[in-house]
Amino acid sequence: MKFAVQVLRGPYNNQASDTAYNFVKAALSKGHEIVRIFFYHDGVINVNNLAEPPQDDRNIFARWTELGKDHGIDIVACIAASKRRGVKEGHIIEGTRISGLGQLTEMTIEADRLITFG
Repeated sequence: MKFAVQVLRGPYNNQASDTAYNFVKAALSKGHEIVRIFFYHDGVINVNNLAEPPQDDRNIFARWTELGKDHGIDIVACIAASKRRGVKEGHIIEGTRISGLGQLTEMTIEADRLITFG
C-alpha cells in the first residue's frame, strides 16, 4: 500500500510528530511505500535545523533526517506555513525541501491513503 503522511503539529508540544514517525517506520518495515511526508501548519517546525534539543531528550529532527536518507522519502514543508513560522531554506534539515500545497495534492493522488497526524 502507498501512504501519504501529513504532520500538522510541532515536535515537542504533543505526540503527533512521534506517532507519525513511528507509523512511517512501522509501515516501511511491513513493506509499504511512503509517497511523501508533508509538514503543514506547526508541523513545519519538525524540519527546522536550528533547534537543539537537550542531549537527554529524543532528537526528532535527526530522526526525520535519518528516515528520509535511509529510505529515500520525499520530505516537504509547506512554504506558506514555513514563512509564517520563520522556517527558511538553509534552515531546514538535510533531505527536506520547501514547496507549496501542490505537493500535498499530488501525494494524495499518488497514494492509496492519506494519514494525517495532529
